[in-house]
Amino acid sequence: MLTELLLDVALLGSEWVLWLLIGLSVALVFVGFERATFYAKRSVDSETLRLQLEEALEARDFEAAADLLRDRDSMEAKVVLFGLRDRERGPSAVEDRMTGALATEKNRYNRFLSFLGTVGNNAPFIGLFGTVIGIIGAFANLAQGSESASRAVMASISEALIATGVGLLVAIPAVIAFNAFKSRVQRSVAQTDLLGRTLLAHLREDGQQTSASVEETSSSDERTREASQ
Repeated sequence: MLTELLLDVALLGSEWVLWLLIGLSVALVFVGFERATFYAKRSVDSETLRLQLEEALEARDFEAAADLLRDRDSMEAKVVLFGLRDRERGPSAVEDRMTGALATEKNRYNRFLSFLGTVGNNAPFIGLFGTVIGIIGAFANLAQGSESASRAVMASISEALIATGVGLLVAIPAVIAFNAFKSRVQRSVAQTDLLGRTLLAHLREDGQQTSASVEETSSSDERTREASQ
């Protein structure tokens, strides 16, 4: 009974599989356009931004450094600005805050990429499923043994091959888009790490200078007391 039920479902044809693949292709177009627009709007010249940030930090003008980042919606700017606002608590606190902010930004940048990867990996199997259904229908028509059965067999096989082709046609652009967008995210993460470490280096240098100044002041006070005695 179960075999007959499944056979009846298979004999409905693979046209619904084609519609499913078409629906996925439409969704891929929307996702690809949305992600491409998202990344384009948040593209930054990381080298220029790094030099400007270093100039402001060397002058200890933290407000100017924040102004460089405040109006940008990129991962690089948001993460570094998040740490810069917590600079009074020291480099370790800044590093922890930037690590948390980076994880949040990575989720924002990776949005919908899992969909692209899933479609890219599974669309060929969906097309193959349509092919199997078409072949089942072809053998069922062949079993009828009538003159018109041969024409029905050829039609079923053609439909089956179309399903395979459409599955590949959907999968290939999805994989290309997934790899391109993933590389874009990795580049932003690397640039963010560079800017974040630039900020930490300056904060640690300032901390060392402050400690040295305190030690020198303490030594000077101690020598003054010894001289007065």
